[in-house]
Amino acid sequence: SQPPWEELRAFDVVVVDPDHAGTDPRQHEHADSQLFAYASLGEVHPSRPWFADVPVGWHAGKNAAWGSVVLDVSAPGYPGFVTDKVIAPLWEKGYRGFFLDTLDSWQLLAKTPEARARQQAGLIAAIRAIKTRFPGARLIFNRGFEILPEVHELATMVAAESLFSGHDHASGGVVPVSAADRAWLLARLQEVKERYRLPVLVIDYVAAGQRDLARQTAEKIRALGMVPWVTTPALDAL
Repeated sequence: SQPPWEELRAFDVVVVDPDHAGTDPRQHEHADSQLFAYASLGEVHPSRPWFADVPVGWHAGKNAAWGSVVLDVSAPGYPGFVTDKVIAPLWEKGYRGFFLDTLDSWQLLAKTPEARARQQAGLIAAIRAIKTRFPGARLIFNRGFEILPEVHELATMVAAESLFSGHDHASGGVVPVSAADRAWLLARLQEVKERYRLPVLVIDYVAAGQRDLARQTAEKIRALGMVPWVTTPALDAL
């Protein structure tokens, strides 16, 4: 909520929550470090400034872990809404990079091949709309593996959380990732690297104060040819 701007300038890419009071991209103007604004596309928390503008008919379910509303991204007006209500205000504030989250929230609801195809098409249309209106926008996808075949050329980087250790929403702590889940995610990330030639950002979690473990985890990620970001479940530590 209070980014340490001077320290963050050591990083090529910095992702912040643009809704925190006082967060201004002009505080981070630096040739070697670009600020990215967090933007949730597949679901919205009631605290977000654009929540009230979402048509009630687009409320397709709830994500109890985060207290947010899962959106029907197949709605005809969704791409224009995302561009106008989510991205445009951030662009006007000076953001030129966007970290697109919840690109797979539709999986909580869409259970048939037809329903999944509709949801994916809506996301694809929204991402294309963003790049059409803001060609200079740099986009980091958080997962979104299912839509990459259609929009990979619009991505700057692909991120994924929890390769070695993840965030347990119930307890607020850290839990190890199973071997099966790690193997599945590694296969997806290797495809991003080899098929789409995109850099991969891996976000892993360690408990506060475990600096040695954080460094060891970062080295394991780096050894895979991926960019590590290891932090606490609260996302409040360098």
